[in-house]
Amino acid sequence: MALLNGMFYLLLKHNLVDQAFIANQTHDFAAVVATVAAYTPDIVTKVCDISEEDLFSAALSFGRTQAALSFWSMGLNQSTVGVQKNNAVINLHLGTGQIGRPGSGPFSLTGQPNAMGGREAGGLAHLLPGYRTVTNPDHRAEVERFWGLPAGRIAATPGLSAVEMFAAAARGEIKAMWIMGTNPMVSMPNLDVVEAALRKLELLVVSDAYHPTDTSHYAHVVFPAAQWSEREGIMTNSERRITYLPKLAEPVGEALPDWQIVTRVADAMGFAADFTYANAETILEEFKWLTQDRPCDYSGVSYVRLQTEGALQWPLPVADHPGTVRLYTGLHGEGPGLYTADGRANFIPVCHQAIGETPDRDYPLLLTTGRVKNQWHTMTRTGKSPSLLKGAAEPFLEIHPDDAEWRQIAMDDLVEVTSRRGVVQVKALLTPKIRRGVCFLPFHWGRMAGLHKATNNLTTSAYDPVSKEPELKACAVQVSLVQP
Repeated sequence: MALLNGMFYLLLKHNLVDQAFIANQTHDFAAVVATVAAYTPDIVTKVCDISEEDLFSAALSFGRTQAALSFWSMGLNQSTVGVQKNNAVINLHLGTGQIGRPGSGPFSLTGQPNAMGGREAGGLAHLLPGYRTVTNPDHRAEVERFWGLPAGRIAATPGLSAVEMFAAAARGEIKAMWIMGTNPMVSMPNLDVVEAALRKLELLVVSDAYHPTDTSHYAHVVFPAAQWSEREGIMTNSERRITYLPKLAEPVGEALPDWQIVTRVADAMGFAADFTYANAETILEEFKWLTQDRPCDYSGVSYVRLQTEGALQWPLPVADHPGTVRLYTGLHGEGPGLYTADGRANFIPVCHQAIGETPDRDYPLLLTTGRVKNQWHTMTRTGKSPSLLKGAAEPFLEIHPDDAEWRQIAMDDLVEVTSRRGVVQVKALLTPKIRRGVCFLPFHWGRMAGLHKATNNLTTSAYDPVSKEPELKACAVQVSLVQP
């Protein structure tokens, strides 16, 4: 946030903001100006440990270009201040009018191909279908009417986020859990809490195409789920492009598509009248009307169109709509503006904040986690590929040679990485590509690979108060040589 505010400071100083765009299309610009005034180059370069030359180069390149795109992934999002980091990026684009026109805009790169589709369907604790929120009484009423539910049936407060859910289960406040298509005993932070939660549950159901996984190992019931190639459906990618996925092969054994598993369980629980789906297409037909007149309007989508015309970009409000290539074109001329009450954007000033857990004398190194190209998430699939395992057979710790030398660590030595929550033992990979004082672990391996091979033994459960995303990208650790 200091870096981004420092860039904004320089854009203002060099008259590289779009004053006409700001005046006509935004609110609260003055609040941002007042905030970034404190982020002078001398301060920003000290906070970020960068040169003034690089700071000026980044800011002036951004401000002078005709089109600027900002790409980011989990480094901004998986943070206790992730929402504020995103706001700081968006402020830069609003200040320069770099949104709603070709080649420009803030562009979040999500980790899964259907991450956007999951949000559109309401797949988060605070959401309802069609980008509606649980806390909005009008949104709740719209969905209740559509589903024929009595008024007030949908809870007015959001459910628990993932981190909150496992903490509650560990305390005994949640008795049963159904986990579908994910492997939290590898991917969630602070695995001791996750394991305590799974062990304490009175009923744990896991739906997965693979078994055993680190998570299904604890399950009382495992439902075998069909893989993407064994079922039909749609997905929506990061540019709002809806793609039809045909079934390429019959499911193996007793495996079923997720919607059939859910429908059968609903039937057994006495809710058959509410789950009368004949196939995946009927579910899309229901969902698309829940998106009507919403930002992600699917009204004009159908299996027939997707199968004959190919992928389409929402919003598609009617059956003959060609799809929408670009959003927010009204900010620069004709077309729709933003999804706010008056179509204008809102600047949100942000101040730099430290990460949730900073290095100290006992834990002097900063650990960040992430992915390697040879493995995918928790390795339920890629971990079975001998060719992929050749390039990434086990976890490792990237550490700067200066940090390693001080600890008498050589290349490929077995080292112990310790945080306030747990321990990992891996081989050391000395590289100057990582900063002094920082080390890196890939997160793909869980405890099934070895009790001390799971990166998320170390990470913290701290999370952003708005997004509820955990701070998987930063925690304080100590690294020491494991004596032979």
